[in-house]
Amino acid sequence: MAKLVLLRHGESQWNLENRFTGWVDVPLSPKGEQEAKAAGEKLRGFRFTRAYTSVLTRAIQTLDIVLGVIGQTNIPIEKDKALNERMYGELQGLNKTETAQKYGDQQVKIWRRSFDVRPPGGESLKDTAERVLPYWGEIIYPYIVRGDTILIAAHGNSLRALVMHLENLSKEAVLELNIPTGAPLLYEFDAKVTVTSHRYL
Repeated sequence: MAKLVLLRHGESQWNLENRFTGWVDVPLSPKGEQEAKAAGEKLRGFRFTRAYTSVLTRAIQTLDIVLGVIGQTNIPIEKDKALNERMYGELQGLNKTETAQKYGDQQVKIWRRSFDVRPPGGESLKDTAERVLPYWGEIIYPYIVRGDTILIAAHGNSLRALVMHLENLSKEAVLELNIPTGAPLLYEFDAKVTVTSHRYL
């Protein structure tokens, strides 16, 4: 039966600094590197057939560290901007606390967590899903159908879009969905390619 592990990158330097990151290409923090190593330890029992990541350094670093820990650096790896984080537009680089003081906590929560409200000049989760889900369906899902074991290292919002699809979450439910950094999320599928279980490792 197919298995899919979703992994949000470890803490980035701008996660540490509480900034909106989006498409800005910042590296992992030292804590993020440790989170990636810890994720690798949790995944030692898996034999992945393929891996996917965004084109952003923090996700690539996380994947590289994990595959190094589990000794699977020779599997096929595909990098694609379809898996990039949401583009946060004018919020990119801004401190989240200062932004909340300026616009209000509720407005910032809507920008960060809602399904179809865009931050100024940026993408909504709906926009993000519209690039993540076709990539999932056309490129990754055929390997799930085949029964492969797949690892995706990506970002909070690109993974939220995929989790929303996999778990049939409503727009309201996805508002409260938060995916922690460096925590492998395992999905298992049956012979009909239906999700039978999902859990953090």
